[in-house]
This record gives sequence, structure tokens and C-alpha cells, in this order.
Amino acid sequence: QVQLVESGGGLVQAGGSLRLSCAASGSIFSINTMGWYRQVPDKQRELVAITTTLGTTNYAESVEGRFTISRDSAKNTVYLQMDSLKPEDTGVYYCYLGYKTMNYWGKGTLVTVSS
Repeated sequence: QVQLVESGGGLVQAGGSLRLSCAASGSIFSINTMGWYRQVPDKQRELVAITTTLGTTNYAESVEGRFTISRDSAKNTVYLQMDSLKPEDTGVYYCYLGYKTMNYWGKGTLVTVSS
């Protein structure tokens, strides 16, 4: 089993920054994908950013250039630096870890960006 614990959400004004962290524990395979998704009421969960242990990254077009994903493999932790935040970035951010056909999710952390 894998456990994911997020931290770093909160309330911020538009234009501000937040940094999310997600620590993974349990049976973690050395090659995996970790990242962040977000969800708002009445909408599907959407990809924000992901990164693999091979060093590849992928961002949603809406956050490209403003958000930066990084990981500390020794700590099994993934980070999301969010700059120039916009009200439309508001949502619950979920940490994700994937390995082959297995998918794991954190409980989510709320990010609210006020205008």
C-alpha cells in the first residue's frame, strides 16, 4: 500500500504564490509517476502537472510557465510551486502516484485564490 500526504494549501490573493508538498510512504516502487491534479465542484478532476522518476514533466496548458513541479526521490516527495496564481486556479489539489496499472491518491488540499 501507498500513502500520500499533502500539505501547503491555503488562501492567497491573485498574483501570489503557494507551494504544495506531497510525501509518499509505503510500498513505493523506484520507477513511478507523481504529480498533481485539481478538482472544482461539478467538474472532472484534471491534470495540473506530473513528473516521472526518469525526469520527464508534463503541465496543463493553463499553468505552463506559472507552476513548477519537482521531486526529491530520496524523500519520496513531490512539490508544486505555484506562482502568479489566478482565481481560476482555485480547487482541491490531489497528489497522485502511479506505477504500471496502480494509481494512488492523497486526500487533497484546498487552494483558494481570491481576486
